[in-house]
Amino acid sequence: MKTVVLSSLVVLGLSTAAFAQEAVPTAPDYTAIDADASGGVTLAELQVAMPAVTAEQFAAADTDGNGELSADEFAVATTPAPAPAPADPAAVPAVPAP
Repeated sequence: MKTVVLSSLVVLGLSTAAFAQEAVPTAPDYTAIDADASGGVTLAELQVAMPAVTAEQFAAADTDGNGELSADEFAVATTPAPAPAPADPAAVPAVPAP
């Protein structure tokens, strides 16, 4: 669930990409978002670059709860979840003919 919430942060913030796994959005540059060069990205700073990010999504990404996203927290939050593997046809039982 946490992966879904964190992945949603990047998806909701990028208006040009759809969350359909066919297009992988590129996250904005962390240092560019950190406007005051404090080493942490606040919700206000993040919303300048990614306006659709909610306080709840930010809080889910802020795993240490300090009110800022570290570079590591940002990287985790903006890394899209991997696409599910295609089903293995050999693993699906055959349906007997009537």
